[in-house]
Amino acid sequence: MKASKRKKLEAKGWRLTSAEEFLGLTREEAALVEMKLALADAVKAQREKSHISQIDLAARMKSSQSRVAKIEAGDPSVSLDLLVRAVLSAGATKKDVARALSATAR
Repeated sequence: MKASKRKKLEAKGWRLTSAEEFLGLTREEAALVEMKLALADAVKAQREKSHISQIDLAARMKSSQSRVAKIEAGDPSVSLDLLVRAVLSAGATKKDVARALSATAR
């Protein structure tokens, strides 16, 4: 956010904070959310890079297209292990998974 916009909002009484603070997340919970979102993005990117459809990825995973859509959308019901399985099924390597996760480190 631009500093000028931030100052205007604060001048009007708004308090700006992080999503973690607003939601009351611990550092570990925030890290888990970041990891899951990074992997969800990696699934879609790898699937598109591999030129496969959600239906094709679902078949590789022995799952459904709607589940792949939930994975890519970052649905909170999707487990971390399913995200890793999806990105690997889309053609990523373990190094690709590590790269996606390391991008979340601040």
